Amino acid sequence: MLKMIISGCCGYMGRAVADLAKADSDIEIQAGIDIVKDSLLTFPVYEEPSQFRGEADVVVDFSHPSALKPLLDFCMTNSLPVVLCTTGYTDAQLALIRAAANRIPVFKTANLSVGINILFEFVKRAAFLLGDEFDIEILEKHHNRKIDAPSGTALMLADAAKDGKNYSPDYVYDRSGYRKPRAKTEIGISALRGGTIPGEHSVFFAGNDEVIEFRHSVYSREVFAGGALRAAKFMANLKEPGMYDMSDVLQ
Repeated sequence: MLKMIISGCCGYMGRAVADLAKADSDIEIQAGIDIVKDSLLTFPVYEEPSQFRGEADVVVDFSHPSALKPLLDFCMTNSLPVVLCTTGYTDAQLALIRAAANRIPVFKTANLSVGINILFEFVKRAAFLLGDEFDIEILEKHHNRKIDAPSGTALMLADAAKDGKNYSPDYVYDRSGYRKPRAKTEIGISALRGGTIPGEHSVFFAGNDEVIEFRHSVYSREVFAGGALRAAKFMANLKEPGMYDMSDVLQ
């Protein structure tokens, strides 16, 4: 039986993870961490990770970047693997994550969908094969409550395209006031926010008289919740500190 803690358990994604976990006979939710209380939850909820005194095998985090440090401190103190699914970290917070990975297993990804992680490989391969004859543009769409832009997934797609090149492209996020032709070394990244869009990412390879488009759409949060549980089961069996992502889970 996998004993799990959900950080951010009262948010939209935290609830989705909890619902799927309850339906999984191999998982037991030990506790939740959230500043919000929800009387409908069937497990105890604490405001701070350090308030938990029980036993656990793994922590799944869908909270907020501001909650990172106490969560990492708790996991390192208790030698717990952590699955970080929150996005929008600062450079300083990313440094904290890398430092924690020297002591505990740390899983980090901007997108838990199996499909999008396969798309990363397609984009990398296409960037290599198409070369400089095709301009690369990325468009991401999300609901109106998402606070970071561009999305972490859009940046991962840009990084995948960069890995397919033999040089380091420049990421361009805003072309307002941009009064010169598009450079071949650019990768444009645009963001749309509105309604309840769970997530959609498109990568365009635009050449002379032809356009190749890779698109991935998500229609429910359960896609990400399922990926989080898959990652949690993988991480719970790890003892070796280090950074892990979906490519490790999918092997």
